[in-house]
Amino acid sequence: MATRKNATGRFGSAAAGLLFATAGLTLAARRRWLEKARLQERRLELEELAIRRQSLAHQQRMHWELLTRAIDDPSLAEVIDTYDKNIPAARRRQFFYANAWYANLYHIHRAGLIDGDELYGHLREFFQNPIFREYWEASRHMRAALNDTSAEARMGRMVDSLVRDLDEADTDEWWVVGTPPAD
Repeated sequence: MATRKNATGRFGSAAAGLLFATAGLTLAARRRWLEKARLQERRLELEELAIRRQSLAHQQRMHWELLTRAIDDPSLAEVIDTYDKNIPAARRRQFFYANAWYANLYHIHRAGLIDGDELYGHLREFFQNPIFREYWEASRHMRAALNDTSAEARMGRMVDSLVRDLDEADTDEWWVVGTPPAD
């Protein structure tokens, strides 16, 4: 009987060991599968981000192409010209060009090519130009039509605040005026 108990104990220990080994292998396989699934999900997210950035770049090129045509051909500019007709045509063409620069900054910021501080610095510089300021004021009605929660509307409010800060500044050192918003 002692031999039988001893053999049963050995088989029981072997079975338990086999059970633990199988459970360990199953757990390891599940972990590998979950990690593979997480990596696949991340790859898809990165692909989606790349496609979105390509789409934004394409949209920016199209915007520039359309604006260039409007700047070069006054008859085409009439299609998109919503500025006050009392503003001379040459100035309205300058406004189209200013809009192209503003849109360029907006898109490169959205694409993550410049951060908020860099964006703010470029905007400070642009708003030293009286034509750019005049464009900003003349396009106020266009920004008023934006959805308040859109990224473009938020940027417009940030620029409005910057312009107020520049107007109220007690310094000639315009490059230090205002506080860039946190990204």
